[in-house]
Amino acid sequence: MDGSTTSLDDVSAESSTEYPDKLSTMEVRLQAQEDEITLLKSSLADALRRLRLHDQQIPLLKQQLIAVNPAAARVLNQSCYVDGFSKPCRMSTSSLDGFHHTPNSLISNTAENGEGGAKTIPSHKPSTSERCTQTEPWIPNHESLPLALTRHVQSLSLEDALLEGTQFTDEIQIKEEDADEDERKKDQTWSSIVEDPIQPTTIRTLQQQHSKSSEDSQGSCPQTPTSSSPAPPKEPTSSPHGGPLSPIQEGEKTLARRNSEKCKEPQDKTKQRLSKKAASSTNLLTRSPSLESRAKDLISSAGSQGSRRGTQNQSIKMFIRGRPITMYIPSNIQNYEELKMDLPSQKLDLDWVYGYRGRDCRANLYLLPSGEAVYFIACVVVLYHISNQKQRHYRKHTDCVRCLAIHPDKVRVASGQTAGVDKDGKPLQPFVHIWDSKTLVTLQQIGLGIFERGVGAIAFSNSDGGTFLCVIDDSNEHMLSVWDWNKNIKQAEVKSTNEAVLAVDFSPTDTNNIISCGKSHVYFWTMSAGTMTKKQGIFGKYKKPKFVLCFVFSLTGDVLTGDSEGNILTWGKSAADIKTLGKGAKETFQIMKQTRAHEGSVFTMCILQGGAILSGGGKDRKIIRWSADLAPERECEIPEKFGAVRTIADLDGEELLVGTTRNAILRGTFSDGFVAIVQGHVDEMWGLATHPTQNIFVTCGNDRQLCVWNAEDHRLDWCTTLEDSGLCADFCPNGAVVSVGLSTARWVVLDLQTKEVVSDLIDGNEQLSVMRYSPDGSFLAVGSHDNFIYIYSVTEGGRRYTRFGKCTGHSSFITHLDWSKDGKYIMSNSGDYEILYWDVASGCKLLRNRFESKDREWASYTCVLGFHVMGVWLEGSDGTDINALCRSHSERMVAVADDFCKVHLFQYPCPKPKAPSYKYEGHGSHVTNVRFTHNDSHLLSLGGKDTCILQWRMKGAGTAEPKEHSAAAASPENGT
Repeated sequence: MDGSTTSLDDVSAESSTEYPDKLSTMEVRLQAQEDEITLLKSSLADALRRLRLHDQQIPLLKQQLIAVNPAAARVLNQSCYVDGFSKPCRMSTSSLDGFHHTPNSLISNTAENGEGGAKTIPSHKPSTSERCTQTEPWIPNHESLPLALTRHVQSLSLEDALLEGTQFTDEIQIKEEDADEDERKKDQTWSSIVEDPIQPTTIRTLQQQHSKSSEDSQGSCPQTPTSSSPAPPKEPTSSPHGGPLSPIQEGEKTLARRNSEKCKEPQDKTKQRLSKKAASSTNLLTRSPSLESRAKDLISSAGSQGSRRGTQNQSIKMFIRGRPITMYIPSNIQNYEELKMDLPSQKLDLDWVYGYRGRDCRANLYLLPSGEAVYFIACVVVLYHISNQKQRHYRKHTDCVRCLAIHPDKVRVASGQTAGVDKDGKPLQPFVHIWDSKTLVTLQQIGLGIFERGVGAIAFSNSDGGTFLCVIDDSNEHMLSVWDWNKNIKQAEVKSTNEAVLAVDFSPTDTNNIISCGKSHVYFWTMSAGTMTKKQGIFGKYKKPKFVLCFVFSLTGDVLTGDSEGNILTWGKSAADIKTLGKGAKETFQIMKQTRAHEGSVFTMCILQGGAILSGGGKDRKIIRWSADLAPERECEIPEKFGAVRTIADLDGEELLVGTTRNAILRGTFSDGFVAIVQGHVDEMWGLATHPTQNIFVTCGNDRQLCVWNAEDHRLDWCTTLEDSGLCADFCPNGAVVSVGLSTARWVVLDLQTKEVVSDLIDGNEQLSVMRYSPDGSFLAVGSHDNFIYIYSVTEGGRRYTRFGKCTGHSSFITHLDWSKDGKYIMSNSGDYEILYWDVASGCKLLRNRFESKDREWASYTCVLGFHVMGVWLEGSDGTDINALCRSHSERMVAVADDFCKVHLFQYPCPKPKAPSYKYEGHGSHVTNVRFTHNDSHLLSLGGKDTCILQWRMKGAGTAEPKEHSAAAASPENGT
């Protein structure tokens, strides 16, 4: 019994794993079949609704035809019988004796005596709301309306009894529009069940013509060939596959025409055209993204060869990850192939760098005799003149700078960088640059091809006038090497440790003695004849800290270390312990004294000219001044918003510069306190917006900080903390408020004067990716990762928001959007490389025919996909290589932020591949956003992980650059 139960349980376990998979597969298939059935039902409803509308038009059409040519009356009164029902017969154009076609839509009414007058029938021009899909020919008053399909009398349309070129009179059009209006009121029940499907025999009967009337009028008028016309091209292109339902374009109007020469049509072609009709049903398509994509496939496959040829003349395709994206060429471009892409008329010059890298780097803030503070962020070493408030920049690094050292002459500077990768993902080799701080000229590059991963710590020797440079890289063994940097000769190299190394320095009295510290260690190195020997510091009875974070040399020659336990340890040499270690024992370095200094870690230490010592704490954020024998003298605490003390630099013995862990540099004294002179974000940034009339911009990011910056004074005006990460922002056109989209589907609006939140709303349940006001400020569009664009009407100067509608149609998250200049339309991009257009004024409708938007003018251009910016994409791009772009307000340039730490400047428009551009380096991470200031005087760019904001000055392309900037500042790029 137990055995049988066990076997049954095993079978059940196996079945339980198989059946859900089979069941899910069957459900998917069933859903697909139901979708196909729904498409077919809607297509049949569309077809028979058309027949019903034409049936209502028969009396008026008869009157018009009789008035034009009485000879047509005999033909119109004939009928054929199908399945016992009386039906008016379909006539061939050749069956109308005496009728002929004129290209200008004129009807020639010829009397028996050969004289007559010409009558012009007014044409009907379709409005935007009447048009259907992107690729389908337009049909007047085409709507998806309900109709119970039963086998009753179906009257036939008499459009083809009209002369070719003849169009409806105004009276007929008005009546038809009235009929359509009545039908539109029933739109809510358009998907009613089909009661009785049409049989193929019925369709074939509808195509037959009355043989006698055809024979009587056979020689009177030659058969007019059927033509096929696609929606986008303006001129019709004849198709060799014209059939009984081929579309005919006459001027601005398209009629559905049945050809009498073919009485039979294969059933598959009929279904194909019905599917095409179904694909144009707006309500059905917007219900399911999968249905929409499937319908688009049906549309593209159902088009004739003539349609495809016609489209090629007015569109061009670009490919991203093998996916074709059709771009329609604007009307003002007569010959796309002859367009010439030039470099933009202006260039960029780095004007200002916002931020400081203190969150994860040490000993990176120094003061030069010139009055300039030296520090780094991203790939830029900044020389900031504190009194004059001006910056200079050393920009020869190809990736993020990690460490800094000042030569004993206080002029030359060494900076080391991390390895990084190129745009193809291949690792770049790290190196150290030694350069002149006065001229910014590179004097030497060392270690290229030798260092691994990056350079973690560097130091100049002191006792010999700075002849040697010690470098520790970021490889697994943390290789320590000593270089005669002037000759680029490596003097010694040794494996340091597998643990992290945080600091290294030469003894101030002996070049052959080097000290390094890091995770759970202090090493004392001796260099002799090109070899390095190591002695480890012995902690003995003292608790071994997890990290030894910093050290300095006292004036007495002792080594003082600060550790993660909050202690300052004094190290000294001790005689060899022969009793314990034997005769071969050598002198050791041991702790001579332990001083309790801070609560939490001791992050930095600094020796003042008189021998006093400064220490900076982590958790307690204190700066303490110690006497030479480590007696505390003074202390102060920096504000909590700036974080812990990372490094300290002495200005004049009284005034100090303090770098903090929250990427700020403070200036102050013990008595007066400290104020920030450099501030920045501490985590990845994405949101950027520029003020519409002032030199102000806002930034936000994952650190939940919203910062308002003054681009003219190069300072932070104010900052506030958001409840969640800020990912996007935009100013209201009146400049009074700014809206910020968060990572939790919330968005807030802040008043720039009061700094208070005036509106707080939620849309969906996913992060928001773009906020954009309409040009007049009456609407706000909110793009979300839930695939929707939420539209709000804006009142009370941007302080009140009311939901206006929702744009539904994207099959992936929204990435970018722009408003048209008239504020009625939106262009949007999504994560799956879609370009969609929306009619907001008409209720947030999706414009199926993208061709109609090719000449529309846009108030801004930030969408990365579009005809006008097609040339910014490099060949082989995967769709995520460009994070953002922005067109200048002058509409002459477009700036691009890419995934390879570069900012590009192209001319605008830029519609051809491999367009030339200027390329600018400086960021050490993917560039997340770019924006021009209100008057195009500056461009702002955000680095992602490097937390850096770069402000670029616009200048004429003919302006000469300083030699030290020319190589790294702007390099022309052909886009290959």
